[in-house]
Order: sequence, then C-alpha cells, then structure tokens
Amino acid sequence: MLKNQIAAHNYLCVLKKFTGVNLSINKKMNTNVVENYSRLKPSLFIFPAVFLTLIVLFLYKQDALSVDKCIQIQKNTFLFLNSKLSQFPKTIFNLTQFGDAVVFLSFISIFIIYAPKIWESLISASLVSCIICTSLKEIFAVPRPAAVFDRDSFVIIGKALTGHNSLPSGHSITVFTVLTILLFAFMPQRLNYKILWVVFITAVGLILVFTRIGVGAHHPLDVIIGGTIGYVSGLLGIFINEKYKIWTWINNKKFYPIIIFFFLFCCVSLVSRLLDDNLIIFYLSLITVVISLYKIITVYVKK
Repeated sequence: MLKNQIAAHNYLCVLKKFTGVNLSINKKMNTNVVENYSRLKPSLFIFPAVFLTLIVLFLYKQDALSVDKCIQIQKNTFLFLNSKLSQFPKTIFNLTQFGDAVVFLSFISIFIIYAPKIWESLISASLVSCIICTSLKEIFAVPRPAAVFDRDSFVIIGKALTGHNSLPSGHSITVFTVLTILLFAFMPQRLNYKILWVVFITAVGLILVFTRIGVGAHHPLDVIIGGTIGYVSGLLGIFINEKYKIWTWINNKKFYPIIIFFFLFCCVSLVSRLLDDNLIIFYLSLITVVISLYKIITVYVKK
C-alpha cells in the first residue's frame, strides 16, 4: 500500500512537471498548515500575558504609569535608537511599509490559492487586531514623539506624525499579526529547526517594527507592546477560525470574484501609494499581487 502511494505521488510530480497540471499535489501545503494549527494549545498565551505584566510592573516601579512620565523614561532610548536607525533612511522607510496591511498582505497573497487556511486565520486575526488597536489607542491617547519632543532633536523620515495615538503601534501589530500566522503555519516538527524558525521570524519582526522608531513615528514601548499584541491577535485569529470555521468559503472557487475584487483594490491602493512615495517596496508588492491576481483569475476561469 505504501509503495503504491509513493508511486502515485511520484507520478503526480512528474505529470505536474511535464504538463504544468497543478492537480491535488498543491493541497499538501494547506494540509500541513491545517495540521500545524490543530496542534496549537492555549498555553501559548502565557508568554505575552507574563511579558505585558512585567512591562506594567516595570513602569510601576519607575513611577511611570502616567503618560508624561512613561514618555520621559523612554526619551533617551528613543533618541539613541532613532539616531542609529535613521542612518539608513531609504532602507528604513521601505521596510517600515510592511506595517501597512495592504503591502504585507500583497506579499503573501499567493497563499490564498496554495494555503487558504492561512488566509482564513489571517482574516479573523486582522479583525481582532483592528479592534484591539483602535480601542487601546483611544484609551491611552499617548502623543507621538513629534508631538512632545523638539523635532530638531531627532530624525523624521516621511511625514511627521503628531497625533495622540502612539500606543500601541498599529504597524507593529500588523507585522506581528501576519508573522504569527506564518510562524505557526510553517512550524517545523524537529526541535532544532523549530528553534531556528522561531528565532528567524522573531528577528524579522523586531527589525520591521523598530523601523517605526527609526522614522520617528513611535516610542520604544509602542512597538514592543504593539508587537506583543500582534502576536496575541495572530493566535486569537487561529483559534477563532479553528473553532468557528467562519471563512472556509474563500477556498471555494465560486467565491473567487470577491477575492479578485479585493486584490484589484490592493493594486489600486499600491498605485496610489506609489504616486505619493516612489518606493521599491511598493513596486515589489504590486508585482506580487498582480502575479497572484493572474493566478487566481486563471484558476477561476478553468473551474
């Protein structure tokens, strides 16, 4: 029986290679994602809960639970990080765009065909992160660096943001929400590979969120807390989708026109961003989503 399965698998691979037929072999990725998500335990929420508690205790010990004092104890760290990171303005400004949901989602748009389970969880996670982010910004009303510090004392890359909505960083929440979905979707089984994968994803996430300090848009705690909330949002998205199966329809080809319309909207949004800022990251994300759009239309037409 096992030999027959192996032979059939090899046959499908050869057939796909020489004929270009996708067949069911592409379902393997989605199956692996489904299995990985099914293994997750609620205990994964312990780390962010403990981490956020430690931050609150640290602020309490520093007598910095008020907005003004919280900003002041971060000032030196902010100015130091901003001065170092802003030495690479083009790189920093490009990388910080990953916090824009349209940009990041464009880069992973192809998974809607090969691993729709990722997008099912991602939709739920995005809604959760949006609610949490909007609520906390209103509750804390922390002014951004440009609203409280002398603008000549640090570097601002791009538009100067002066609102009172600094905590938490929405860009950081977006980055870690998406990365958390990907982290557990492609989690290796072997321990050594698992450790490397977690370290890699975490490092990428930290690099991306700290660009918000480099462009002068956020205080350090904004991005740290934002990243933690993004991790929680990603997990909640996975668990919600596992329990309620809300978005399983996106794997049904008859609903592809909705997805096509959404990706067309992404294309228009990216073109609009290109007209404002001629950044390479927008070109790359536009190319990626156009390729995904072509693939989705091709699959839909052949249904």
